Amino acid sequence: MKFNTKTIHGGQKPDAAYGAIMPPIYQTSTFAQSTPGGHKGYEYARSANPTRHALEEAFASIENGKFGLAFGSGLAAIDAVLKLLKPGDEVLSTNDLYSGTYRLFTKIYEDFGIKFNFIGMQNANHIEDYITDSTKLIWVETPTNPMMHIIDIVTTANIAKKHKVLFAVDNTFATPYLQQPLDLGADIVMHSATKYLGGHSDLVMGALVVKDKELAERLYFIQNASGAICGPQDAFLALRGIKTLHVRMQRHCENGRAVAEYLDNHPKIEKVYWPGFKHHPNHAIAKTQMRDFGGMVSFTTKGNNYEASIKIVENLKIFTLAESLGGVESLAGHPASMTHASIPKKDREKIGVVDSLIRLSVGIEDEADLIADLKQAIG
Repeated sequence: MKFNTKTIHGGQKPDAAYGAIMPPIYQTSTFAQSTPGGHKGYEYARSANPTRHALEEAFASIENGKFGLAFGSGLAAIDAVLKLLKPGDEVLSTNDLYSGTYRLFTKIYEDFGIKFNFIGMQNANHIEDYITDSTKLIWVETPTNPMMHIIDIVTTANIAKKHKVLFAVDNTFATPYLQQPLDLGADIVMHSATKYLGGHSDLVMGALVVKDKELAERLYFIQNASGAICGPQDAFLALRGIKTLHVRMQRHCENGRAVAEYLDNHPKIEKVYWPGFKHHPNHAIAKTQMRDFGGMVSFTTKGNNYEASIKIVENLKIFTLAESLGGVESLAGHPASMTHASIPKKDREKIGVVDSLIRLSVGIEDEADLIADLKQAIG
């Protein structure tokens, strides 16, 4: 089954009761039993719910995995992965990272005795230099948030396997439409399904997908024991979103390219970060592991002018100044004061998240309207 078909039919079947094409919203906390322990596969909704189960099957299908898990948020999904570890373990992660992930790592799990090492991973061969006997997990984003670095998944996976280290990829920016990390050797794929998978800015959700049964069973245990699940209404919305993922992502990519090229030729713009440029440092790797380059674009103003950047985001009319990304509508953000504010300024600036940086989530509106909006906002 090809990907475009999988988004609609993958892991799905009509409801057994009445043949409903979409899984019903099973808005229930518990299920009747005919005898103690005798039930139809569901006993309590924290452990399993038919609507959530249908979504988890869909997650697994579109990532070419075998097991999917749905959580109440992307951070809840990451939290479940970290609960595979124990005090004294070490995690290697990219130094360009969503600040919510960074905050969870440094403000929560460091206090539990887990060590985190944030390194540049643009040259994946250097990752091996940082692995110790205590390293148990490599965590990467690619493309990264917000600098759009590309990390070589195949090379990183080979290093992880050589040292028997778990390898997890946050695939939120790319989505399985653009890349499927499990097929490239990753052990775990994570999504903030709030973003492109849901696609309509109307839910908060996280996802994990794996191929290994033993790893899946450990994660299912954590999911049930910790209880950070999503509700059936959100599961239904995410299922609906996935059915149009392929057509939405095609337009996100088309519009993202147009916006990136417009900004790259604008005299008032200093730098544009988008992996589709031939001059992007890891463009060649992006071409090998991605089908296209997505709808996320970051840029700085000439002279790294903070005031000019703030004026731009305040003047936008079609792009909405807001947190988050991946919805059908175009959004603009100022990472230093919004999404990445929890990362210390000196650490942000080391990786390029300067005060003039603007991050765009390019939506699926008409390309000409988006360019016109940027033109009037930049001046």
